[in-house]
Amino acid sequence: MKLEVLTPLFSVCKVAGPGHIPWTAPFCFVGKTDEELSLVCPTADAPNETLAREDGWRALRVKGPLDFSLVGILAQLSATLAAANVGIFAVSTYDTDYILTRSADFAQALCALRAAGHEITD
Repeated sequence: MKLEVLTPLFSVCKVAGPGHIPWTAPFCFVGKTDEELSLVCPTADAPNETLAREDGWRALRVKGPLDFSLVGILAQLSATLAAANVGIFAVSTYDTDYILTRSADFAQALCALRAAGHEITD
């Protein structure tokens, strides 16, 4: 599988409402349920006012677009990283998937993915 390293550092946040979402940021992943509103964005674009915030994430993009008939992409990547004791935060869009790991684990994640045969571009 082909993966691309994304340059910015990311933050994972819980925000109070849509007014705290940086819609013009180059990356802005929003998840809303009946219990919370979550945001993943570059740390430089993260709002100052959050209910909770975790900084220090790095991201990989699965080169897409990926067809909806493909099965097990995230399962394969997450199993490889779990075997290397690397936790992930996954985000999916219409075209592809993104895997985030803590910055401290990113080099280990890259080594594990490369060892498993994945092609990674910086």
